[in-house]
Amino acid sequence: MHEFRDYYGYRVRLAFADHPFSSAPGHVWVICRYQGQWLLTDHPRRGLEFPGGKVERGETAAAAAVREVKEETGGIVGRLEYIGQYEVEPDIVKNIYFAEIASLAERRSYAETNGPVLLEALPDPIRADQRFSYLMKDEVLPLALAEINRRGWIG
Repeated sequence: MHEFRDYYGYRVRLAFADHPFSSAPGHVWVICRYQGQWLLTDHPRRGLEFPGGKVERGETAAAAAVREVKEETGGIVGRLEYIGQYEVEPDIVKNIYFAEIASLAERRSYAETNGPVLLEALPDPIRADQRFSYLMKDEVLPLALAEINRRGWIG
């Protein structure tokens, strides 16, 4: 278990285990790869970030992950892997997924975002890059990327 403060100072607990904080999380966050590149979405207020959002009533977290990727990027998920879960005090729990995107389809609308952005590499350090959302600037992303690499999901 990892514990740290997020970009705004809230306490975060992160674990790469089977649903340690909730069996029915309210949110999802999906780290996406498409043809060897990172697939992000451009949120008009927050900036570049991996797709994600709320789990709707009657929907599983995995189904929400697939839906959010499609809505925000046009990406069709070919493979979805659960990575772990994190909790932000006082009441947000998110499942983290890794997705290999099978195809990208152009959409008339990308929900509340400006649509897909493909990047060869993520900047290091990402915290200093103003193009990126606060969601990309705490320890969740580097720890999740390390876990993805540890599991051998990126070749």
